[in-house]
Amino acid sequence: MRFAQARVARLATVAEDGSPRLVPITFALVGEPGSADAIFSAVDHKPKSTPALTRLQRIGREPRVSLLADDYTEDWAHLWWVRVDAYAEVLTEGTERETGIAFLQRKYEQYRRQPPSAAVIRFAVLRWSGWAAAGP
Repeated sequence: MRFAQARVARLATVAEDGSPRLVPITFALVGEPGSADAIFSAVDHKPKSTPALTRLQRIGREPRVSLLADDYTEDWAHLWWVRVDAYAEVLTEGTERETGIAFLQRKYEQYRRQPPSAAVIRFAVLRWSGWAAAGP
């Protein structure tokens, strides 16, 4: 699957009223796409009003989430999308948080220059699904 190639995914959480909320995130995959069991994301240094993001509170209330990565091109023969259904956990300390940061640093130069200092989210993959115009 092409999930690991994507630079940005969309994280879907559940709002207090039960409605879906989407936000773009950076992420790093641990393992091979389609069979990996963990994905990491972080609250990074980009400007935010607070590091206590609403998505973290939503994950605390309802840890079942989905991630969606896709690619659009004018040549529809190259379209694809991959969805990951996962159980999310917010990590504020510990070796697993540091592992997540290390994977993010491998993928993104920005994290090598300025490692995340706030929370890291670990997504325990429950299911992979996807589609590609050109097949798998």
